Amino acid sequence: MDLRRKLPPRTPSATVFNHQKTLTNDENRSSPSTKSSAVDRSPSPVPKASDALPLPLYLTNGIFFTLFFSVAYYLLHRWRDKIRSSTPLHVVTLSELAAIVSLISSFIYLLGFFGIDFVQSFITTTRGEDDSFVLDGEVEEHSKSKPRIMDPVPSIALTSEEDEEIVKLVVCGSIPSYSLESKLEDCLRAASIRRQALERTTGRSLLGLPLEGFDYKSILGQCCEMPVGYVQLPVGIAGPLLMNGCEYMVPMATTEGCLVASTNRGCKAIFASGGSTAILLKDGMTRAPVVRFATAERASQLKFYLEDAINFDTLSVVFNKSSRFARLQNIQCSIAGKNLYIRFTCSTGDAMGMNMVSKGVQNVLDFLQNDFPDMDVIGISGNFCSDKKPAAVNWIEGRGKSVVCEAIITEDVVKKVLKTTVPALVELNMLKNLTGSAIAGALGGFNAHAANIVSAVFIATGQDPAQNIESSHCITMMEAVNNGKDLHISVTMPSIEVGTVGGGTQLASQSACLNLLGAKGSNRESPGSNARLLARVVAGSVLAGELSLMSAISAGQLVKSHMKYNRSNRDIASTV
Repeated sequence: MDLRRKLPPRTPSATVFNHQKTLTNDENRSSPSTKSSAVDRSPSPVPKASDALPLPLYLTNGIFFTLFFSVAYYLLHRWRDKIRSSTPLHVVTLSELAAIVSLISSFIYLLGFFGIDFVQSFITTTRGEDDSFVLDGEVEEHSKSKPRIMDPVPSIALTSEEDEEIVKLVVCGSIPSYSLESKLEDCLRAASIRRQALERTTGRSLLGLPLEGFDYKSILGQCCEMPVGYVQLPVGIAGPLLMNGCEYMVPMATTEGCLVASTNRGCKAIFASGGSTAILLKDGMTRAPVVRFATAERASQLKFYLEDAINFDTLSVVFNKSSRFARLQNIQCSIAGKNLYIRFTCSTGDAMGMNMVSKGVQNVLDFLQNDFPDMDVIGISGNFCSDKKPAAVNWIEGRGKSVVCEAIITEDVVKKVLKTTVPALVELNMLKNLTGSAIAGALGGFNAHAANIVSAVFIATGQDPAQNIESSHCITMMEAVNNGKDLHISVTMPSIEVGTVGGGTQLASQSACLNLLGAKGSNRESPGSNARLLARVVAGSVLAGELSLMSAISAGQLVKSHMKYNRSNRDIASTV
């Protein structure tokens, strides 16, 4: 395998950009024959210092390093002997002549290797001046072409020579990429320079990834580090979702066909049947540090202390100092040998609350060190929380918001809107969502596709997509009621982890989606009510999605609908 150093392809220099701009301005003075006479030029390969020998890079470097220092030592040793014996230095033997030639050749190689960026920039500048005689027709022709993913075409042109120099410094490592925002104090400019450096380093084009049109300052220090652009996602609307007597238009960000349409059909069926009811069962975020003692007996003493109701008030005061919204609810301990796992649960207002509860936990741990100085805090999180992982503790105890949502769908709606029957839905739910999931050993997965709806609503409203894992824990129940004519359907979701302040919720697009639901920001009159409303909307949307998908499967419409809405009709070959 050839391990020789591969330099990124050469990008057009500032001279080329400037000359192209001049030619464009003089377009009226250019004749059509001049434009049509343009000839494609393929730039010759850029010379590389490591091409000196057809060997891997580490062997080539080793040979020239060894050669340089060995012949230098040999010549110094010989010249010292000549000085002592009064022999003229210009009188050289054949071996000394060979050593001098070897020294010069190895020096040239090492100079080229370590100064490759300087040599490369010099060559690029020279070529840029030679290529400056580019016709305007050539510029137009290249601008119309559609580069493939491998094309090393920069997505934007640099605005100044100063930016060009900064790009070179980032490429060579003199300026860390992560420090551009603080050094330039211009987030868009920093993203642009970082993007150019990335293209030159990888030799891959980012053409097609949008850069402009996004407020990079809004994500600085809180949402995403070292941005080079943003990804566009379509947002669809399902609804109206009639829940607890109110109508909600639910925003869903997804690239999957059928998902919004299916959820919308479920909303229609619920609306036609009189709406749904959502009840919040619990509201508490958790964090569980792990601590260690010298003996299991000592760990047990702390367990008894924490679970003693007499000590709870004192611990609550210490915990609640972290925030005016944080309120400690309970402490649950689990011991494994001499290791103790402490699961704190607290309310967090309208925030999702991970940072808030972590601060409160740290306050309690610092307080406990006074009475338990031998306590060794291994980690602020010991996975007994459990965050962003499927866990039975969340399925049983709940985490975040625990919600149950139900609706009674009339027989007429089941037949006309959902195109199926009540007995067929009840049987399918029993064999698929309950029995099938049990056979699969599912953990909180007793549903058809709750994660689909949860993910779409999460992305649209600025939630943490990774928390879809535990937030999608759901059991879907269906039962025939009213003498078997109507369908009672419910979804129980014990760990919906959402917030309406902090994180991605403050970005413009996500904030607009929250505003559509009437759950934007913090509720000053009733702290936490906006986040609880969002959790209920998530559960209601899952109810609609479950109802529609199960009906499609029962009626044999799943494949047909996906072939209609989820299959691209574009000629893929023509876009390559």
